[in-house]
Amino acid sequence: MKYGVRSVSMDDIANRLGMSKKTIYQYYADKDELVDAVIVNEITHNENCCQIDINESENAIHELFLAMDMVLEMFRSMNASVLHDLEKYHPAAFQKFLKHKNDYLYNVIRNNLVRGIKEDLYRDDINIDIISRFRVEIVMIPFNPVFQAKVKHNLAEIEEEIILHYLYGLVNLKGHKLILKYKQERIKKTVSDAKIK
Repeated sequence: MKYGVRSVSMDDIANRLGMSKKTIYQYYADKDELVDAVIVNEITHNENCCQIDINESENAIHELFLAMDMVLEMFRSMNASVLHDLEKYHPAAFQKFLKHKNDYLYNVIRNNLVRGIKEDLYRDDINIDIISRFRVEIVMIPFNPVFQAKVKHNLAEIEEEIILHYLYGLVNLKGHKLILKYKQERIKKTVSDAKIK
């Protein structure tokens, strides 16, 4: 995740783990199988985190703020080439990511929209299917090399801006006030964390 899939060799992995490549090959036939296992593990971890965020959230907007924190943490150390490398060199693993994005994430987003409308935080005139699909597709924008070249910000900064923009487009006045509340709480936490360090 940190260096990109292609640039990390089996020798690099063996050295980092303090074992021989031969030992790794006892568990994984080749790099493709290892990458596949890592992607399955990442997807499972992310789905578990999403479910925790859903369960612990106070409302639909809070759910998105919790999800944003999780995504930003992940993106801070992620190399932008990861998805490109997967698509080009490990297509089976990339297909698993796409299934996760197009099925699981779509449903999480859709359920959040339904929840936000029921809680009277999101506008009730939203076309849930269109906006759910839109949000799923804009997940990929930070990884687009052309977009990255023009914007010159890291993945976390780009994704935070996209999520906030998306959220502001969903909310009614009551929801807008909650966004401001959660943003203030994040600022206070950031300042508090900085003082502790």
